[in-house]
Amino acid sequence: MSGKLKVLIVDDSAITRGLFEKAFKASTNFEVAGLVSNGRKAVDFCKQTAVDVVVCDSDMPEMDGVEATKIISAELGVPVVLYSDSTAAKAKADAAGAALFLKKPSLLSYNADIMREFTENVRRAVSAAPKTTHSQLSLSDIDIPSKEGSGFKILCIGASTGGPSAVQEVLLGLGENFPLPVLYAQHLDIGADEKMAAWFNETCPNIPVTLAKNGELAEPGHVYLAPADTHLVIDYVKNGLPMLHLSDEPPERFLRPAVNKLFRSAAKHYKQQCLAVLMTGMGRDGAEGCKAIVDAGGYTICEDKSTCTVFGMPAAAIEMGAAKMILPRTKVAEAVLKLVQ
Repeated sequence: MSGKLKVLIVDDSAITRGLFEKAFKASTNFEVAGLVSNGRKAVDFCKQTAVDVVVCDSDMPEMDGVEATKIISAELGVPVVLYSDSTAAKAKADAAGAALFLKKPSLLSYNADIMREFTENVRRAVSAAPKTTHSQLSLSDIDIPSKEGSGFKILCIGASTGGPSAVQEVLLGLGENFPLPVLYAQHLDIGADEKMAAWFNETCPNIPVTLAKNGELAEPGHVYLAPADTHLVIDYVKNGLPMLHLSDEPPERFLRPAVNKLFRSAAKHYKQQCLAVLMTGMGRDGAEGCKAIVDAGGYTICEDKSTCTVFGMPAAAIEMGAAKMILPRTKVAEAVLKLVQ
C-alpha cells in the first residue's frame, strides 16, 4: 500500500482524541482523516469519506465501537482497530470483525514510545487485512469468456449509495448503439425516480434511459430504470428480449426495488447469457443475485473498493465468491464492451 494511510479516530473523550491525533500525525505512515465522538458518527463519516483504517474505542454512547465495527468492517469494507481499558472486550471485538484489538494506553502512562508502538500495531493490522480489491488489474490480465462461450443477451445493473454517478460513468462508456437491453435497479426515494431518469438522459445522451413500464418489451441500446418502491423483474423472454414486470411484492431486506430480485430473474431466464454489474452501495443487496447469475453460468462484474462511495454491496458479493471480475468504475464499461462485442 503506497502513500500515507488515512485514519479515522473515534473516541467519546476529547482528550483521548487529541492524544491519538498527535500520535498519528507524528507517524510518517498516517494522515488523520477525521475525529468523531461515537460509533454512529464513525459510520456516517466512513460513508462519506474514504479512509484506510478506523481506530475506535470499544465503549461509547449512542453506538459503541463493537456495533460500529460490524457495519464499518462488514458492510463498508474498512478495517477497524478496536481498543478498550478492559481486555475482556477482545472477544466481542473479534466477533464483530475487528482487524485488531489493543489495550487502551493509560493517560497516566502516556508517552511517545507507547503511542509509537500503538500506531505501528495499527499499521501492521492494515497491512495484514485481507485485500479484496483488484484496481491494478488490466483487462488483458483478466479471464474474459470466449465469444462462443458467452453470447450475452442482457445487461443488468444494481447500485445504491453513490450509484447514480457511478452508473452514469458506465453508461457514457458504453457509447452509442449498445447491443443489449439494460435493466437497472437503483435504491431510490419515492418521488425521485422521474427526476433520476431525466438526469440520466441529460448526462448520458448516448443511450436513452426511461422508467420501466409493466408489460414492456425491453429493446437493445436502451436503459430501463426500476421505478421507486417497485420491484423490476423479467416476466418471460420473447424473441430473445425480456418482457418486463413491475411487482409490488413485499420489500426484500427492507428494499424495493431490490437488486436481488432483478438479478435472480435474469439468472432464471438468461442463465449463461446474463451479464450483471454490481456497483457502490451500503448493505448486501445484489450479492445473492450475483451468486444466482454465476451459478447459472452467467458473468458478474463488481465495482472495486477504490472507487466505491460505499463498499458494501460489492464487498458482500465478493465475499460470497459471486464476482467474476472486480474493477474500478473507470474500467467497467470497457470490460462490458469487451464481453459483449
